[in-house]
Amino acid sequence: MQDQNHDEVAKSINNYFLKGVISNFEHKSAVIEIEDSQKIFWPINNLPQECEKGTPIRLVLKTSLNDEEEMEKIAKTVLNKILKTDTKANGK
Repeated sequence: MQDQNHDEVAKSINNYFLKGVISNFEHKSAVIEIEDSQKIFWPINNLPQECEKGTPIRLVLKTSLNDEEEMEKIAKTVLNKILKTDTKANGK
């Protein structure tokens, strides 16, 4: 059951995304080249701090509804994992 929940969470996380690489920085934007050679200009101040030229990234598209559903699935998966670990630790 837990593996099934994990697979569902992984599937929902990976549904709507584009992979890319930060190819350069221009003015106040990072230039992100996605797999089909298109370029996306992303504000530098909206990047994770560790990003630099050559950093692989993933752009994810979410709606409020699928974001909420994803968070619920993640929470259930984490709780199931904690409960399963706690049960093993107590010898049950």
